[in-house]
Amino acid sequence: MQLGSWKIIYDPVSYSDMVIKTINPTTEEVLAQYNVITKEELDKKIVKSKKAFSDWKKDIKRRSDFINIFADVLRKNKQQLALTATKEMGKAIKESLSEVEKCAWVMEFYADNSETFLHDESINTDARKSFIAFEPIGVIGSIMPWNFPYWQALRFAAPSLMAGNTVVLKPASATMQCGIEIENMFLKAGIPEGVFQTAIADSTMAEQLIDSVNAVTFTGSNMAGSKVAQRATSKIKKCVLELGGSDPFIVCSDADAEKASTGAVKGRFINCGQSCIASKRFFVTKNLAKEFIEKFVQKTEKLKVGDPTSEDTDIGPMVNSAGLEKIEELVKDAVDKGAEVLAGGKRMNGKGYFYSPTILGNVTPKMRMAQEEAFGPVAPVTIVEDEMEAIRLANESQFGLGGSIWTQNLDKADKLSRLVESGLVAVNNVVVSDPRIPFGGVKQSGFGRELSRYGMLEFVNIKSVRFYDQLTVQHHVE
Repeated sequence: MQLGSWKIIYDPVSYSDMVIKTINPTTEEVLAQYNVITKEELDKKIVKSKKAFSDWKKDIKRRSDFINIFADVLRKNKQQLALTATKEMGKAIKESLSEVEKCAWVMEFYADNSETFLHDESINTDARKSFIAFEPIGVIGSIMPWNFPYWQALRFAAPSLMAGNTVVLKPASATMQCGIEIENMFLKAGIPEGVFQTAIADSTMAEQLIDSVNAVTFTGSNMAGSKVAQRATSKIKKCVLELGGSDPFIVCSDADAEKASTGAVKGRFINCGQSCIASKRFFVTKNLAKEFIEKFVQKTEKLKVGDPTSEDTDIGPMVNSAGLEKIEELVKDAVDKGAEVLAGGKRMNGKGYFYSPTILGNVTPKMRMAQEEAFGPVAPVTIVEDEMEAIRLANESQFGLGGSIWTQNLDKADKLSRLVESGLVAVNNVVVSDPRIPFGGVKQSGFGRELSRYGMLEFVNIKSVRFYDQLTVQHHVE
């Protein structure tokens, strides 16, 4: 799919005559059709957001009350919201329910903590009084993906709204109804119209959105992210990019194989492997390789693949046929170059975009699987001599989002965690996003941070103010 000259990866959708069709990846049936808004309609949304901003920014306690109400609304409508996500992108229903619950948590976290995060900071200078103020900057454009359609939109929106900004969301075309439901939930909570709006827009309107807002946040592929950054910076606008990842999963020589193998299943196969912070490259020291791999395979083969609306399903379909074909290509390339299929390794029969949970052994750096982001249920395993070889291979990647290290030696964990080139590292656990800590990457995984106080400060004006009794005349440099 093209966005002007932008190629957007993994944005599954059918277009014709300015109509977006969403497809149920389980049944391959059309779920709904949406008329794309016009440029004039998008302009009206931006104007509405700007008007809402002038009042919304005034009272943080009022914002906190509204956001807490919104969290309650999310919980009351959790079943409906979860089913919508499951139908649109194939997420197992138990994961969809968990996603909505996590969204309620992030809203409450910022409702409860933002006043502290944004409190003026007093500074000692030569002036009588000096302080730093944190002020909202206006309308923020949010261009979001399909794989966590509620969480990725709201983990950005929560701090931005509490800072006093307003938001216009362009959801992924595959999960358009999820984006619409977010706005509906805000309106149910009584939040003033224009504070949060969803634009039923295709990717060709992204440039107009960027041009119209005060700043922009984007989550998606690094190729599309580079275009967002170019457009935003050409207009002197702040942007935050959360892009792809190919997170290493390092099993040290002293790791607990039972715990590490359980973590490997969780880290690789969450959301059918369609997560930017999923564990995507597995490096296992040779002394532990046999035990770890055997347990990893055994646990992977117990996963239940099927109807994602069933509560006992672990893995649903991939989001679309293009994603399924890409995974098939990567597995074929690896096998052709010497990889061994230890589990799965094939498309599943019948309707829907299902691929069996797969583990590949004998994976080497020359394989595409080791170089590209594998956005699906495939775990490539490489056996290494020691931890330092694992670190070297882990860092031989264009990505630097997250990584996990498994060891019972915390001194070793401290040393190795500082050597991994990434924005996040988890020791003896998989990488997860958490409102309390900053989230983001380095290298081709993007720049800027989401979540925590650091994420909130991405979209505020950090203003320095100093009060003097008289003109200071001694300085000769600006």
